[in-house]
Amino acid sequence: MTTPDTGRTAQGHRPRTGRRESPDERADRRWGDLLQEVRVAQTGSQVLFGFLLSVAFMPRFTQLSAFDRGLYVSTVVLGALATGALTAPVAYHRIFAGHLLKPQLVDSAARLVAIGLILLALTIGSAVLLLLRVATGSALAGWIAGGVVLWFATCWLILPLLKLRRHNGR
Repeated sequence: MTTPDTGRTAQGHRPRTGRRESPDERADRRWGDLLQEVRVAQTGSQVLFGFLLSVAFMPRFTQLSAFDRGLYVSTVVLGALATGALTAPVAYHRIFAGHLLKPQLVDSAARLVAIGLILLALTIGSAVLLLLRVATGSALAGWIAGGVVLWFATCWLILPLLKLRRHNGR
């Protein structure tokens, strides 16, 4: 068991984390890592969201079917939710600053980033579906968009989990 103020065990030793760092140093490192990850995802989500907002003002938008308009609304809402989740660490940092809660900040922000990535993958899949339906009118649009979402799940979740599982010897 560690004492909250020093990060040391009852015997006076720091718990082993794979590095020789205190809990505060670990939280600082994890926060920096998280910010670097968010910068990549945030930019993509904001560019996509901005593009989605402009679509409604294009002349061809009035020709969309009721289904495609509903799909567009769903896509914009998913994009807004993804952008909100991926920018939430900024608000968390502002609120938590000065309260000596960096480990809790990092844990909470990491959960929101994970949710934001899921929402971003769904936004991209939905946008691909909308684009392919409008551009081709093909029934294959749904299958292709499903494949895109499956690709994201594979790259972002399945492959890393398989690698982690192999690393841990399971």
